[in-house]
Amino acid sequence: MTTRRTTRRSAASDQQFLEDLIGGPLTLGAALSGIRESEGESLAQFAARLGISRSHLCDIEQGRRTVSPERAARFAKALKQHQAQFVRLALQDQVRNAGLRLKVQVHAA
Repeated sequence: MTTRRTTRRSAASDQQFLEDLIGGPLTLGAALSGIRESEGESLAQFAARLGISRSHLCDIEQGRRTVSPERAARFAKALKQHQAQFVRLALQDQVRNAGLRLKVQVHAA
C-alpha cells in the first residue's frame, strides 16, 4: 500500500511558483491569459464572457492597460474566481506602474 503525502502550499508560494513559471511578476493580465488559455477560449470568446472588447482584453493581457479594482471584481465573478485575488492583482499592477516598490495585500472585510 502506497500512501500519498499531500502538502498544502500557501498563496504566497503559489504566486512565487507562477512568477517563476512566467518569468516575471504575476499581473492580472497574465492571470486572465492563463485562465483563457487553460479553458481553450479565443480572445473574442473570453472577452465576451468578461463583457469587454477583444482588443481591450488583448491590451490587458499584454500589460498595455490596467483594470480598476471594481472591474477586476466583476471579472472574478464572471469567471468564478477569487474576488480578493483579482482585486489585489489589479491594485498591484497600478502600484507597479506608478514605480512604487510596495506589495499590496487584500483581505475580505
